[in-house]
This record gives sequence, structure tokens and C-alpha cells, in this order.
Amino acid sequence: MPKKRSGGGLTTTQQAAKFLGVAALSGAVLAGIALPAAGALGLAAKGTVEGFDEIPSNLKTPPLSQRTAILDRDGGAIATVYSRDRTVVPLKDISPYMQDAIIAIEDSRFYEHGAVDLKGILRAMNRNVQTGGTAQGASTLTQQYVKNVFVEEAGDDQEKVAQATQQTLGRKVRELKYAIQVEEELGKKKILENYLNITFFGQQAYGVEAASQRYFSKHAKDLKVEEAALLAGIVQSPTRYDPVNDTEEATKRRNTVLARMAATRAITQAEADKAMATPIKLKVRKPQNGCITAVSGSGFFCDYVRKTILTDPAFGKTEEERSKLWNLGGLTIRTTLDPRAQQAANEAATAKVNKDDKFAASVVQVQPGSGKILSMGQSRPYGLDQKQNETMLNLSVNNKMGGSTYGFQVGSTFKPFTAAAALEKGITPATSFSTDWKMTLKEQDFRNCSGSPAGYADWPLQNELESEKGSWDMTSALGKSINTYFALLEQKAGLCETVEMAKKVGYERGDGKKVGEYPSITLGGEVSTPLSMAGAYAAFANRGTYCTPIAIESITDPNGKKLKVPRSKCSRAMSENTADTINQMLKGVVEDGTGVQAGLSDRDNAGKTGTTNDRKDAWFVGYTPNLSTAVWVGDDVGEKSSMFNVTIGGQYYDKVCGGCLPGPIWKIAMTGALNASETPQFNPVSVPRAKPKEDKEKEDGDRDGDRGGDEDREDGRPGGNRPGIQLPGGLIGGGDGGGDQQGGGRSGP
Repeated sequence: MPKKRSGGGLTTTQQAAKFLGVAALSGAVLAGIALPAAGALGLAAKGTVEGFDEIPSNLKTPPLSQRTAILDRDGGAIATVYSRDRTVVPLKDISPYMQDAIIAIEDSRFYEHGAVDLKGILRAMNRNVQTGGTAQGASTLTQQYVKNVFVEEAGDDQEKVAQATQQTLGRKVRELKYAIQVEEELGKKKILENYLNITFFGQQAYGVEAASQRYFSKHAKDLKVEEAALLAGIVQSPTRYDPVNDTEEATKRRNTVLARMAATRAITQAEADKAMATPIKLKVRKPQNGCITAVSGSGFFCDYVRKTILTDPAFGKTEEERSKLWNLGGLTIRTTLDPRAQQAANEAATAKVNKDDKFAASVVQVQPGSGKILSMGQSRPYGLDQKQNETMLNLSVNNKMGGSTYGFQVGSTFKPFTAAAALEKGITPATSFSTDWKMTLKEQDFRNCSGSPAGYADWPLQNELESEKGSWDMTSALGKSINTYFALLEQKAGLCETVEMAKKVGYERGDGKKVGEYPSITLGGEVSTPLSMAGAYAAFANRGTYCTPIAIESITDPNGKKLKVPRSKCSRAMSENTADTINQMLKGVVEDGTGVQAGLSDRDNAGKTGTTNDRKDAWFVGYTPNLSTAVWVGDDVGEKSSMFNVTIGGQYYDKVCGGCLPGPIWKIAMTGALNASETPQFNPVSVPRAKPKEDKEKEDGDRDGDRGGDEDREDGRPGGNRPGIQLPGGLIGGGDGGGDQQGGGRSGP
């Protein structure tokens, strides 16, 4: 006998029954049958009958989270990512056996009753009274669907999930009201379709299509009767009836479903007997989720796409909106990745540097004129297993997008920006300076963009070799990477003009801070990223027009609707003649200068080497008219180590330089990416040269590299740090900001 209140009033169940009326008795009874014995029917705020009408009248059915497909520019799969593995399919694409099986075991009178099954409730109540517990429930398929909607809406919020599944009268009454509404608005077929797409089938599979793929590696429309029965049986308890981990228990449950299908005449007894006699035959497909599964080493690019969606306002005004879009999934993302270029970049990054080396390599490629990122490759694989030398650190990009703390000092790869600034100011390439191999300038002779002196200390600098003294013009100084020349050229062109030119071609620091305005920037003292450098040099290839890098071509949502995506913004950074002149001068670097080991023999190409102080970073950035590639090699973890007397990729180097390691890597990447492609030429221009003078440019025959330009310093001391750009040691991927303590002003080719 149910207990009465202390004052002799009606029980909670009786109150609810009186409120709903005899015709809706099922709702009140339903509220209690799944609960333990008397005393557990505590009514929550909206669980009382008085609060019933306060429940919102419209059921909010959230879009179901699904798989997102990330594709390359040709439509090939890069990776599949999801917060919940689900592929929504229409009822026509679900096997009739599956439809019959889920109805038979979960709600055999589904097509006969409304939102609530009174007969089922009375049967369950009788059974539970006999057992004194909750041996049997009576929720209809519609009510189960409503509960799943609230669970789905709760997402990963465990508190909300608990609220959506708690055994209280309030939750049951709320569920009942929505179930009635859903029956009126959707109809039986749509409810069945929605239920089969939303419910959890274990093994990370949500919805019947994902479950069919997980357990049988086939589409839901192709399920056989015994397979459909197995899946239908899992729903009640995905852990207990998991066929992967407990075949015996799963077989018993499957046979129970088959028996119910025969009892409801969905199949004949003979069909049921045959199916019961069939052993479970799984063809399990392991979950392939996330950028870690990306093909051709494109995990870093995949992650860059993910971070683009999570950070770009084009995908939502707030971080919460963007995160919701990504987690909801169901997107088809067509990216800019060129599969041939990616294969080449990955092969190049791993050809000369091993994944377990102390040093790492990064390769990134950008298409001039469009800003499209065509590849991202690294010597260390993408992942979390440090024992396998995997990393999540994307060495090609800035810190905001998953890159190093600051980026890396760029060495002499900065010098073309100084040359471009000089040309834009009307300084002829024939301009020559005669210098000794080392010299000292005064910082106060350089003006920053506010018009103030860049400092008041002396700036000592030198070339790599003592033989590098004499007279140089712009072409020869670029080819041989002469530091003294570019210090004087920057002084003539203007420090501010040089910095502004770098900004116009997209040069930026990896930490997002303001680019420093100090004289040694022309020798590569500032930090940046391979992606920034590849984009900047693409402006030279594109005859002076810079285009911001992009990774996404298009996105469609689960309904096929196109979403707005960020577009590359192109702007003129310099005149066409300036760019053409730079191109011709940088051709000399790969023809007979410091980058000769990188030069391509079958097409026009140009580039620049860079090696920083103490050989801590080595670069080669170069391009053809249709492809720009940046290669960086250095220490990517902890306090940066120098690359003297080291073995990298199984090869010994007494000193690593831009031309002798990044250069050959660049050549491999470019050759593979451009194989059999068009061979456009740079626009030919005549570059004025200085009149011949007495030859003072004696060389020792080995012009691979020199010492690098992180001679940022304070109080005139070579190798010190400047305020605002100090890079503390021990930070992942960042430069240490200090030059060597043996002398400042050395910058490498």
C-alpha cells in the first residue's frame, strides 16, 4: 500500500493522477514506476503538478553532433574529426530489419499507442510491485527520444547530463509533455528516424550508421537481420552487451531481440531460429578520429585548420560560438592543401632530418597570388607520444595557431626586405659601399618610426670571413650575404622604411608582438615563422602584391549550406619593378651565391639563405613564380642549442648553414611539388650594376654560410638582449634572443 502524507492527504502519485485525469493516468504513473520504493518521489522545482504549465511549450531539438570531413583541394580525405562519431542518415537508408528490431525490443506497440503506452505502464507497474523495485520500465520510444535529446543538448557537461537522466518525477513529467508534443509534430516515422540517429550504441558510436560502420564496416542500409538484432540489443546497456568485449553476453541479448521480432511477427520463427544459430561475425573498424590520423604527415596542417575555425571571427563572434560550431561538426571542409605538395614537403622534412634528432625541420609552402597554403611538413610526426618523438608543436606557425613561443630568428633571409625598401625609395641596385670585413655604426644614426634615434650605443658588426672586404653593390651583397653592406643600406633607406616594408609583405613575430625597430633587424635579429616568411617571399614572386595566407577554400554544413570562410586579402607592398628587380638579384643567390646547393636547374627560381648567431637557426626561403617555400632547421625544444659539430639525419656537419641543410631540403620540396608542372619565368628586367672596381672580394671557395644575426643587444654590448624582445631560455621553440658573446653583428647566409 502506498503511504499517505502525515495529514492523511493524497500521495504524490495520486495528486499527479488527479491532475492529469484518468485519460492521462499513464503520465502520472509513469513518473513513478521507474523509481525505487516510497519516499523517492521527491518533486523538483518543475516536478510538481502546479509547475507543469511553466515548462516551455516548445521542445528544443539540437542539431546532432556529427563527423567533420577535412579534405584537400582535390576532394581527397585528409582526416575525419568529431566530438561524437555520428553520421545522420534518412530512414530509407536504414535497414528495415534494424527498424523492426529496435521497435520489437524497445517499444513493440510503437505504432499503436500515442506518446504514452498505458498498457505498457500498467504491465510495468504490476511487475515492479511484484518485485518491489524497478524490474521493468515503460518509456515509449518517443519518450526515450526526448530523453536523448536532452542528453545530446547537455553535450560534455556532466552536470547537465545527470539532470537529463535523473530519476525524478519532475524529469518524467517534463519528458511526458514533450513526448506528446513530439508525437503531434513529427509523426511516427520521423520519430523512429530521429531515435535511430541519436541513440548511443557503444564503442564511441552514436547513431545507427556509425554503429554499423564500427561493428560491421558496412552501411546501416545493408544490415542483415542478425546484425540488426545485435545493434538493437546493445542500446539498453552498451557496456554490458558490447560484442567486442563480451561475445557471449551480446549473443544472448541478440537472441532475445530475435525472439521479440518473431513474437511481433516482424520476422518468422524460422528466420529467427536461423539467425540465432548464426555466430556473431564482427568486422570492427577502429575509430579514426582527429588530426593524428591525417595522411601524408598533414596533421599539422589539419590542426591549423581546426585552430582557424576556433579563432577566426568569420566562424562566430565569440569563442563559445566557434567552439560550438566545431564540436557540433557535420562540416565538409575543403582546404587549400595540395596533395602532391604535401607529399613533397613531408618527404623533404624527413629526408635530411630524423624524427629522433636533437634538431627539427619545418617546411611550409604558399601559392603566390592567392595566399593558399599548399603544404606543411615537419621532421617530427604529429601526435602526443613523446617516446615516438611525436609533437603537437607546429613549427611553421605562430604561437596563437599552435606554434612556438616566439618563432625563430630569421638571419639573412630578412635582407631582401631591406633591399626592397631601398629600391622603393629610389636607391639604385648599383649603389655600392666599400667596407672592411667588420665595422662599428652608431644606433643614433638610425631613426625609428616615431622619428627618435633607435638607440645611443655603438653597434659593432662584421661579415663571416675576413676576406669579405671591399666594394659591393646590391646584387653582389645579396648573393654573398654581406652584413656590412646591408647595415649601410638600411641606414640609407631608413630603418622605419625597412620595418614598414617587412610589415607590408606580412612579416610578423611569432608571439604577435610589435616588430622591433632596431638597426640589427636587417641582419635577421627579429623572430618570425616559416609561414610568415613563405608568405612574404610569395609577394616577390607575385610581382609585389602580398596575399594573406589561407588554409580553407570552402565549408558546407550538414544541410549542404555554404558557410562564409576567410578570404585572402591582397595588397600591393611594392612596385612591380621593385619585385622584378629583387627576383633577378635573388636568382644570383641560387646560381652562384650562398644558395647554390638549393638551385633548381629546370626553371626560374630565387631565394635567400639565413643562419643566425651561434648557428641556432638555419633557413632557406625561396620561390618560383608559382610557389614559395620556407625551410627552417633548429632546436625546437628547451634552450636552443648551436649546430656546430653535430650529426643530423645521419650526416655530420662541422657547422650547419642555410645553404648546406635547409637549402637541399628546399630543393627536395620544390622539385616534388613542381614536378611536371608549368615553368613560368620571372619578368625580365635589367638590373643596374656598379662599375667594376679592383677585385677585393677574394673568397676561400666555401661560401655555404656564416654566422647569424641575432645580435640584439642592450647598452652597446654585442650579443645582449634588447628591451621588449628578451627571449628567456627554456621556452619551447623560442629563440633565446641573445647573440654570441664573442662579438655582435654577424649574420649568416
